[in-house]
Formats: sequence, structure tokens, C-alpha cells
Amino acid sequence: MFKQQITAFLFFTLFFLALDTYVWQGIKTITPNWTNRAKSILKWSYWGYTVFTFVFFLLVRFEFIPLPAAMIKVLSAVAFAIVIAKLFWVFFLLIDDIIRLFRWIYQYFFTDIETAPDRPSGISRLKFLQYTGLAVGAAFVGTAIWGIFKGAHNYTIHRKKIKLAGLPDAFKGLKILQISDIHSGSFWDREAVAQGIKLINEQKADVVFFTGDIVNDRSDELVPWMDLFSQIKAPMGVFSTLGNHDYGDYVPWPTPEAKRKNLQDLISYHKQMGWDILNDEHRVLEKDGQKLTIVGVQNWSAKARFPKYGNLKKAMDGAPKDTVKILLSHDPSHWREQVVGKQTDIALTFAGHTHGMQFGIDTKFYRWSPVKYVYKEWLDLYTESNQHLYVNRGFGYLGYPGRMGIYPEITVVTLA
Repeated sequence: MFKQQITAFLFFTLFFLALDTYVWQGIKTITPNWTNRAKSILKWSYWGYTVFTFVFFLLVRFEFIPLPAAMIKVLSAVAFAIVIAKLFWVFFLLIDDIIRLFRWIYQYFFTDIETAPDRPSGISRLKFLQYTGLAVGAAFVGTAIWGIFKGAHNYTIHRKKIKLAGLPDAFKGLKILQISDIHSGSFWDREAVAQGIKLINEQKADVVFFTGDIVNDRSDELVPWMDLFSQIKAPMGVFSTLGNHDYGDYVPWPTPEAKRKNLQDLISYHKQMGWDILNDEHRVLEKDGQKLTIVGVQNWSAKARFPKYGNLKKAMDGAPKDTVKILLSHDPSHWREQVVGKQTDIALTFAGHTHGMQFGIDTKFYRWSPVKYVYKEWLDLYTESNQHLYVNRGFGYLGYPGRMGIYPEITVVTLA
């Protein structure tokens, strides 16, 4: 194990050394007219940052410098964004280097270099590619950093009015608020999260739904945030379900019992916050003698890489046959696989899971994200055969501690 770690360490060290050296060679070609002092400052700044970053993360990795996990995530994300920017620039530099290599080969074998025509005047291809790569890389770094410090907590309210066939008059005008994918283990700004919860309560919803992934892996990630999320209240209750990250499937456990206890603790935390967690269960809301059924299932995905823990049949057993039903199911692929056209009494499903990949274009007229090539229903509202699915963009973030273009969502749905 130790030998593998050393091998991996040496590989990544050599890789980043080669990357930084190649990038530095590119930088030198665009600064020939700089003063010696300016060149010296740039050189020390560039290599100083490289060495500092390497030493800093080495110290953090081996816990010589104890830092809060949230700070490490943010600093790591910024450093990673800069690495990606360098790779963008390398891509453009390589294009020119490859062109020059083939040009040299052609001239060496087929052309008298001395009699080759002069290059046209103006900006050279190399300069153009260098400046283009530099601009693309800088734009990416700027956007990524903005996504961390601004986009991550740019809570946006999305309002929808959805007409449900057969909805009792008593529930027409019912205001539902949905949040999803909190991922409390990723949070790093307590004040910003508190503002998001304040915004939730300001909507004065009749009922609140949470559709899974309250942690990344471990139940104790939620503990520092329970006092905030327990502030979410609604007259008809707060109902929740589990998502794929809530089961602890993505981290090692010393024993199967430890993993089971982790899930039991998480379910207990939902209840302690005043949330009614629905693990393949249903609840019946009553108003003015009329009923509406809320069904909640554990994670169930049509995708092979995600678990199928949920049991919709079990959740529906005993539910009133003549009531409109609303389903809470974390993974949107569940809707097409088991709901639409099959469980026709489920009029509306709330899901999350995709986050909109935390990256993309999200406007009134056009929506795009790489996740659309994985999930057919990946964002916002879908309707088919009088059955509706709403896919929430997520309240938190996972991996990259920010959002670019697709921001954290608070959904407010009014039934009609």
C-alpha cells in the first residue's frame, strides 16, 4: 500500500512539474519585450505559487497543518481550477507545436527551407493561439472562482403552477416548497446557508418536501447544520426521503454494523429536526374533509450505477384508492421507469439528484448541461399523460464547491 502511494506521489509530481514547465515556456514567448525586472517578478510569482501549492497540499495531506475541511475544499477547488486553466492553455500551445512539427517535417523532406516563402506579416499563429488559450484559461478560472464564492449560495426561487386532474377543491392553491440535495458535508459558509433557510421560510409554504441526499456519505456531516435545518417549518409538515448518498455506499466502513448504524443515525436526525421521513411509506393530508396522499420512497434509480432500495408498491400499500397522490423520489429516472403510464394515480412526482451538474446554461428559453446526455429528465418540469415530474436543481453542491450557470434552487409549486 505504501509503495503504491509513493508511486502515485511520484507520478503526479512529475506530471505537474512537466505541465508547469511547458506552460512556463509558453509564458516566456509572450513576454520578450518585458523589462528584466518584470520578467523576474513574473518568474518568481509563477514558480513561487507552484512550490507553495505543492508544499501546502503536502502538509495538509499528511495533516501537519490542521485546517477545517470546508477550507481545504475551497482551496483545493481554486487550485484545481488553475490546473484546468493551464491545461486549456497547453491544448492551444500543443496545436501550434504539432503544426510546426509537421511543417518542419514537410520542409525537411520536400522543400528547400532557404527558398520557402516568407510568413505573412501581422500577428503570428503562435501568438494568436497563445492569447486565445490564455483568454480561455483566464475566463475559466474567473468563472470557477465566482461559482465558488457567489454561485454556490445564489439561492434562486423557481415558481410553478401545476394543474392536477382530480385535485380536491380543498387543496387547490396549496403551496408546496421543495428542496433537494443539501449535501451538508460540502458546506463551507454557515451564514450563506442560514440566509437560504431564511428565504425558504419567507415563502410561507403549506408543506415542505425534501427529496434526498442530505449528506455526502456520513450522518455526522449533518450534525453541525441540524440547528439551521430544523428551523424549516410548514403548517402541514416537512416530509423527506433518502437519496443515494445517504446510505454511506461510497465510503469504507469497518463493519456492516457501523454502516447500518450510520443510516439509523441519519434517519434519527431527520426526526429530531421535525422532518417526517418516508421510507417506502405514505401519509394522508386532510383538509376540510378532503384528502391528498404523499408517498415517499427510498432511492430507486433506473441507472445501473445507483441503488434500487425503494419499493413503490410497499409505499402505496394501504393508501386511499380515490385520492390524488404526490410522490417524493430522489432519482428522476424512477419516474419514467415505474410511474408515468404505470402508476397513473400518481399525479405529481418531485425529484432531485442531478444538480443540473452544477454547470450549464439555465435560461427561460434554453437549458443545457452535460448531464442531459445521461438523464432524459434532468431539470425543471416535465409532463406526460397528465402526470408531472419536477426535477429540483439542488440546494447544495458536491465535489466542486460551487455552481456555474445552474444555481441552487428553492422550488415553490402552487397546485391548481
